Amino acid sequence: MTVDVTRGGLLVGLAVFGVIAYELRTVLDALGVSLPIVPYMAGVFLLAGAAVWVVFLKGGWRNDASTSGGR
Repeated sequence: MTVDVTRGGLLVGLAVFGVIAYELRTVLDALGVSLPIVPYMAGVFLLAGAAVWVVFLKGGWRNDASTSGGR
C-alpha cells in the first residue's frame, strides 16, 4: 500500500503545521507563558522526519504523472 502524497504536498502540510504551532507559541507568549524556541524547532524537525519515514515505509512518493492528473 502506498501513501498517496507528493513531496510538495507533504512539504506544504508541514509548513502549515509549523506556522500553526508557531502562532500557538506566540499566543501563549502574549498570555504570559514564555516557551523557548529550540524545543519548538526540534519538534517540527522530528515531525518532518517522522512524516518522511512513514511515507518511505508505505511505498514512497507518488511520482507517476498519469495518477496525479498531469499531462
